[in-house]
Amino acid sequence: MTKPETAMSVAIAGVAGRMGRKLAAVSIDRGIPIRGGTEVAAANAYGEDIGLLAGRRAIGIKPVATVAGAAEEAGAWIDFTRPEATLSALRALEATTVRAVVIGTTGFSAAEEDAIRAASSRFAIVKAGNFSIGVNLLEALTRLAAGRLGTDWDIEVLETHHRMKADAPSGTALMLGAAAAEGRGAPLSTLRAPPYDGPEARRETGKIGFAVRRAGGVIGEHEVTFGSEKELIRLSHTALDRSVFAEGALHAAIWAAAQAPGLYDMNDVLGLGHTG
Repeated sequence: MTKPETAMSVAIAGVAGRMGRKLAAVSIDRGIPIRGGTEVAAANAYGEDIGLLAGRRAIGIKPVATVAGAAEEAGAWIDFTRPEATLSALRALEATTVRAVVIGTTGFSAAEEDAIRAASSRFAIVKAGNFSIGVNLLEALTRLAAGRLGTDWDIEVLETHHRMKADAPSGTALMLGAAAAEGRGAPLSTLRAPPYDGPEARRETGKIGFAVRRAGGVIGEHEVTFGSEKELIRLSHTALDRSVFAEGALHAAIWAAAQAPGLYDMNDVLGLGHTG
């Protein structure tokens, strides 16, 4: 019997980048055909085989400049790039065979989020701030704890990433903050605390605070702290290898390929639910 992953194929955005290479490597390891991948000219990768870029065997496919050229025969598109590139790709994908889209890009504006929701009428889109199985379990635990603890428990989200990361707080940190807010029955936009800075920066009761660190080559560390006057609860996750995100993204792509058009997240993929 054919395994689900062998019945589909993928195209990868930014295939010569750090995440793109991991996605290609995991796809090859799992026997999922890669139909193509995009890259910018500055990466100097157009003459390179995608499999060799990923540290695997040659597959006879090289990166191209256009989404249409990369995804023409693919079943799923996986995108961990930048907001403007991801949105441009969604428009270009309408002319391809792609029907499942996995978005790991972070840093979208409210208007860009609306554009993704609109595109979900045509594609089965799995969008998440983090595709690690462990992080998504952390999100579920954060939602549960926030729903069980009163507003006298302060909530703080701390994230650490490598020095080259552009957006802050990370998409994962915002995902965890949103889960905590959901547990408390309110949107994060209402409960998010401003940065603590200046002489009048004391914490507001019931708010969710964020702290950001950038250092060296840290792949990703996230911690959610719940604090009362007498107790602290810390929930944390550390990524030790970037392949955990690629594994989760490929798992999401296989799942999305069997779904109707719509906007999903890793809670849907893993069956974790959204109950606080």
